[in-house]
Amino acid sequence: MAVGGTPTWLGDQNAALALEILLDHGPQSRSGLAKLSGLSKQTAAQLITRLEERGLVGPVGESSASRGPTATVYGARTDLAYGVAVNIDQVNVESTVIDVTGADHPVAREPADPMDGTRTAGRDVAAAVLRACEAAKIDLDKVRQVCVGLPCSVDARSDELSSVEALPGWSRRLVRQQVGAALGCDVVIDNDVNLAAVAERRTGRFAPEAIVAVIWIGHGIGLAVDVAGTVMQGATGGAGEIGHLPVPRGTAGATADDTDLEDLIGSSALERMARELGEPDYTFERVLAGVPLPSRLAEGLAPRIALAVLPVLGVIDPDEVVLSGPVATAGGPRLAELVRGNIRNHTRWDPSIGITRLAAEVVLAGARAVCGRELRRDVLAAVQSTATAEDSSRVIAGRLRTIK
Repeated sequence: MAVGGTPTWLGDQNAALALEILLDHGPQSRSGLAKLSGLSKQTAAQLITRLEERGLVGPVGESSASRGPTATVYGARTDLAYGVAVNIDQVNVESTVIDVTGADHPVAREPADPMDGTRTAGRDVAAAVLRACEAAKIDLDKVRQVCVGLPCSVDARSDELSSVEALPGWSRRLVRQQVGAALGCDVVIDNDVNLAAVAERRTGRFAPEAIVAVIWIGHGIGLAVDVAGTVMQGATGGAGEIGHLPVPRGTAGATADDTDLEDLIGSSALERMARELGEPDYTFERVLAGVPLPSRLAEGLAPRIALAVLPVLGVIDPDEVVLSGPVATAGGPRLAELVRGNIRNHTRWDPSIGITRLAAEVVLAGARAVCGRELRRDVLAAVQSTATAEDSSRVIAGRLRTIK
């Protein structure tokens, strides 16, 4: 129910409530909106008129009751503003459009390493946004939000990346400022594993209060910790950078060059172990292609992955550990069982360990969720704004076209 205040403020609050109901429950008649909001039918009708004048809702059909005349049904307009979710990793750049209802749109995918070598943060993200809009047949001037997932940690306070090793041509400093200036719209930039954790939470498989640790195993290894729906960023955005933890002394199979966990578990280590175990044809490219891990390779990797899980158990004590990323997906539930068995047989812990259920585009799914949340906030704020959607989103189209 709306809280008392000035008439203008109260009207804005009730209009935002009405729009949120239409977004959550779909199109409604005036009487349907009154029932869901708890407001009178007269007030509901006034709110529909107010939102229609703002260009935020419109008639989408009619409903017929058993008695009485048909009623016009109104729905929130989903064509006023869109967001674009982007995932940039060592291999590909993926992007997709999202609207305020969260509806699916085509995913655009391009190699991350163009032949011309002209990569920058602004160019990479702008090109991804352009491709997503072209795939979804969406006008550029409708884009209001962009969320980007990157294979490094992101310090939101200083606007710096921990590393650009996987992002040739990028600058570590002021990256959000660079991308925002290039696009002309709001931009969120986050670590890819953090976004994967957002996607895992949205599957609904965990209790609302659960602590979930997502361990990503791919080119490298990373961690994201979700505490009751909030992903821990750390003071400088570096929470979860477990790939830099030193390899414990006496680790079986470790070489003198294996200085940290990424050296022990990353893509190069996987290929080296595959050769040593008589599986020379099993390369990281086959992992990315979704070819299951050979049994001997899964058994060899499990103790090493357990080394990465142990500090998480000792410091975080999560309700659930989720193994994610291409290696985890290729290993499947058996890899999770092997990791858990290794920990149970050699330590005091017996954790619950599972494999992600989001095998494809998990980082992009998290970016979609974050982008959708910000986009929804924008649309609801438009109830009180005096600027039109066209006014507030025209800038990005011009800037993107100059970059193109």
